[in-house]
Amino acid sequence: MGANLRSREGSQQGSVSTLAKKSTRLLRLFEEDLKVRFAPATVPNYVRYVRQMLHWLDERGPGLSAVRATDLHAYQSHLVARRKDDGKPFSSGHHVNQVKAIKGFFRFLYRGGYLLADPAAGLEFPRMEHALPRVILTPQEARKIVEAPDGSIRGLRDRAIVETLYATGIRAGELSNLTPYDVDTEERVLRVVRGKGGKDRSVPLTRPAAVAIEAYLASSRPQLALFKEREAKHLFLGNYGGKLKSARLSLIIRHWTEKAGVKKRVTCHTFRHSVATHLLRGRADIRHIQALLGHASLGTTERYTRVEIQDLRKVVRRAHPRGR
Repeated sequence: MGANLRSREGSQQGSVSTLAKKSTRLLRLFEEDLKVRFAPATVPNYVRYVRQMLHWLDERGPGLSAVRATDLHAYQSHLVARRKDDGKPFSSGHHVNQVKAIKGFFRFLYRGGYLLADPAAGLEFPRMEHALPRVILTPQEARKIVEAPDGSIRGLRDRAIVETLYATGIRAGELSNLTPYDVDTEERVLRVVRGKGGKDRSVPLTRPAAVAIEAYLASSRPQLALFKEREAKHLFLGNYGGKLKSARLSLIIRHWTEKAGVKKRVTCHTFRHSVATHLLRGRADIRHIQALLGHASLGTTERYTRVEIQDLRKVVRRAHPRGR
């Protein structure tokens, strides 16, 4: 009986060792599973978060094969204690995404039969911060930036980009992944394929945005596509053809913001915040704004409904006995 027990123990240790050696392959399988369910921009981030966790586990002994819930709670504490290069803590949203990746990875292993139990099942998400956006453009500032690009090849492209951002409020990654087949300038509709959360949605284009895209498609995009014809699959192309990278997109927004004389620190996301705020001030229904922005939760959209300090000052000045 003792021999049989030792034999079973040896077999279990062997299987544990084998599982530990397969962590790279399992991570690759997890990555393929993510590609089916999530937007392209999400997948590499989730894989990176899981790889960092596996490295931490290997350094401390348990490894993937013998990981327990207590190990993952310790890792979560480690994540909270980490700081950026400038000494500031990571945002709660960043921590939430890391926990999502970890829970998704172990759920994948459990459902695939690679683990007998899911050690991450009890891992809780950190409390999300719901701070208001720090930078909101006024309609006048947005118009200045939108109208700043010139009529050059790159200027036509940049005008179409900024018009699209302000018209739809789509994310930078969603804009970069657009193809010419995703836009219908006649019907003035833009289709976002596999946006955040792997969801598709259709959003309306304003008339100026549709006109700017048509001008870009007619005069600018064909010239940019000449640099790399085989890679010219996306709607908005980089300076030398190919996909427009996020870094270049940020530089474009910064360049035309400075040219417009707007002193605020404007990013692609600033247009997203601004269009939501402007629509609310125009008495648009919050659920319509939720659909436009592609928010999974109405609570995410509701943060734009908080009364801004400027509006509050006006109310106090008008209604308070000592407000004037």
